[in-house]
Amino acid sequence: MQIFDLNDLAGESARGDQRWREFLRVPTLSMGLYRLKAGQADEQQPHTEDEVYVVVSGKASFRAGGREQAVVPGSVIFVERAAEHRFVDITEDLTALVLFAPPEGSLKLESRNDHPPVSR
Repeated sequence: MQIFDLNDLAGESARGDQRWREFLRVPTLSMGLYRLKAGQADEQQPHTEDEVYVVVSGKASFRAGGREQAVVPGSVIFVERAAEHRFVDITEDLTALVLFAPPEGSLKLESRNDHPPVSR
């Protein structure tokens, strides 16, 4: 068993000015914190794995599949692999818990088998 404290993880990420910080990787999933500042562009590209975002703090809109939806703390977003998606109109600094299944980059790694997983 592993236990993490989101407040500690967010604080460490903020001190290191990290946009993306993976803190768990096991064979079937990975988890990390994704942070964007108000007004910052979300430049992420589609992922090869399914993904779930849990908005921990902040306010923004989320765009995927031709739809756009406001998101606030407590919003849970599922994105299928390979789908174009991003946070837009970030009006308050945003922190999201992100879960990938299987681990981020692992399907890309399997298909290419020559490069390690790419971080954001």
